Amino acid sequence: MSATTAPARERTAESAAAGEAGRSGGPGGSTDSTGSAESPAGTAKSTPRQALLRYRGLGKLLLLAVAAAVLVPIAAATWGSGMWPGSLSVDLSEPLGKVSDWIIDNRDSHPLFLYFFGHISNAVVMSVRAVYVVLLTLGWTGVTAGVTLVAWRVAGRRVAAVALLSFALSGLLGMWVPTMQTLALMVVSVLASVVVGALLGLAGGLSDRMFRLLRPVLDTMQVLPAFAYLLPVVLVFGLGVPAALLTTVVYAAPPMARLTALGLRGADPGVLEAVSSLGATGRQRLLTARLPLARRELLLGLNQTIMMALSMAVIACMIGAGGLGDRVYQALASVDVGAALAAAIPIVLLAIVMDRMTAAAGGGDRPARTNPKPGSAGGPRLLRGWRGWAGIAVVTAALALVGRLAGSTVWPSGWVVEIAPPVNDFKEWMVDHLYSGVPVVGGTADWAANFTSWVLDPLRDGLTALPWWGALLIVAALAWLIGTWRTALTAVLALAAIGVLGVWKPSMDTFSQVIAALVVTLILGVGIGILASGSERFERLLRPVLDVMQTMPQFVYLIPVVALFAVGRAPAVAAAVVYALPAVIRITTQGLRQVDPAAMESARSLGATRWQILRQVQLPLARPSMLLAVNQGVVLILAVVVIGGLVGGGALGYDVVTGLATGDLDLGLVAGVAIVCLGLTLDRVTQPTERRARKGA
Repeated sequence: MSATTAPARERTAESAAAGEAGRSGGPGGSTDSTGSAESPAGTAKSTPRQALLRYRGLGKLLLLAVAAAVLVPIAAATWGSGMWPGSLSVDLSEPLGKVSDWIIDNRDSHPLFLYFFGHISNAVVMSVRAVYVVLLTLGWTGVTAGVTLVAWRVAGRRVAAVALLSFALSGLLGMWVPTMQTLALMVVSVLASVVVGALLGLAGGLSDRMFRLLRPVLDTMQVLPAFAYLLPVVLVFGLGVPAALLTTVVYAAPPMARLTALGLRGADPGVLEAVSSLGATGRQRLLTARLPLARRELLLGLNQTIMMALSMAVIACMIGAGGLGDRVYQALASVDVGAALAAAIPIVLLAIVMDRMTAAAGGGDRPARTNPKPGSAGGPRLLRGWRGWAGIAVVTAALALVGRLAGSTVWPSGWVVEIAPPVNDFKEWMVDHLYSGVPVVGGTADWAANFTSWVLDPLRDGLTALPWWGALLIVAALAWLIGTWRTALTAVLALAAIGVLGVWKPSMDTFSQVIAALVVTLILGVGIGILASGSERFERLLRPVLDVMQTMPQFVYLIPVVALFAVGRAPAVAAAVVYALPAVIRITTQGLRQVDPAAMESARSLGATRWQILRQVQLPLARPSMLLAVNQGVVLILAVVVIGGLVGGGALGYDVVTGLATGDLDLGLVAGVAIVCLGLTLDRVTQPTERRARKGA
């Protein structure tokens, strides 16, 4: 995600549950599809709207049955069975090869590169270098003190303690300099992402036409795997910080754009009318009403942008970003789990600190307290107002000066603790004791082999054996049942584009992995979400685990996955499940908790059991959240498809990675576009029309 995304890490779960994470509305939307919940005794009557929807559904089913009876024999007689015919495919290798050759030949001489892209590249390098120099000038004492005090000022002493611990651990693990490199890149990339996203969101929030035009662009930016657009960016800018920063902006800007547009479009009409009645101009309405009313969404967009930018830290290192991501990647190349974990821990802690700080600035998700203790939220009274910021600056400068006078601008090498050897020993123990030979349940190698032979192989064989026109008809039927003919047309055209691009077979292979991962994710995520929604203590215990799972770079947990499950499609699915699971759990938990308490109390008064309340009241009323969980699961799983290609997942993910490694624009870009089309198809099949109407489609 993302977060992610997120990647990433477009990665995204808490923002999705709060309003619109990624590409979908929040779980607190209307419940038209359920109306009034059925009572435990089954005596609740349907509303007229429910009866109308049920009648339309039966009519659609009847029309689909008639259409299938007519179209299937005709299609079978005309096209027979088999995969997408080559006569309907388009070979893009020649034009894309010419584009690649032209860029390489003219990158050092053409005015477009010298006077446009060249200036952008220089500006990026100078900005990142300036921030890095400032961080090194402050030293480890100044940076640690400054971030800790800002966290205390914004989010309270608990987050300040986490910030202090985060930077202390970065030094103790020997990762101080890489952390500063990553932080410098993060500062510039987040600022650029926020500016770009806010401008796009401003345009979409003030203009319905612009919002409709931006939606497919933002969809593509979020679903397109980072590896797919790494290649064109590298072709233009070469390896280095500019390419890394620009890919991060492309990945991290969409959440800011979406949430800015959502906040501006969701402003209270009564307030806007009151401001207009006072004679305010359009600019005054924007500055004094719309933007203040959208403050929560704007800060939520900042939160998601930070999370997704951090999720790109490892991926961007492949094109010269350096920092913590480069340390993780180097450790992965030598299969050194301990070294990878030492570099990943600062990334996770940095993400948690930034997440808590931005969430607290936006109101957070903490329950309101009638008598809050001083300093428990928003910092102590001493740090409030402009005097607080001035005090933070003075203390930071003073401690930075103390550090420089002590002759230690970076973390002292004598304070470094090596964790790689014990971590690698533990990994080897896990492999020796869990990989095979476990009594009764068997080892993880047996699980992977059985999952591949019993689930993945039948799914892949079934999808590849399915006639291409049959796949189009099934997708059209599913999309039309939950939407309109426009929904079905979009889904069919997206799936047909995969065939036209000539990657039908690998796409069906990827499709089978996505379906398998999605089913496993939903079973685990919904089950854990139900448990968390019923127990606040369990949810509090689960939250830090989910935080770590969401912020851990995808590359890091690939190593234990491969160590336990070997190489193949099963570990690729396992990695996708681990990445998508936190979002599904969080959306499910919050959706179930937002169910109307009056409906649940009514069910209890009728003698309903806890299981009946869950099945007949909570789940039906939380249907929008369940659909959002499915959608986010699809998006996040597709984001890991490419990563899975590195561990034997094959199919489209392998093509994207190979295209980047070999500089083959045709192979990598076509596979990336196919993944986008696959994501668009799944999105239209899993999201009903009512939801898009609320999103402004």
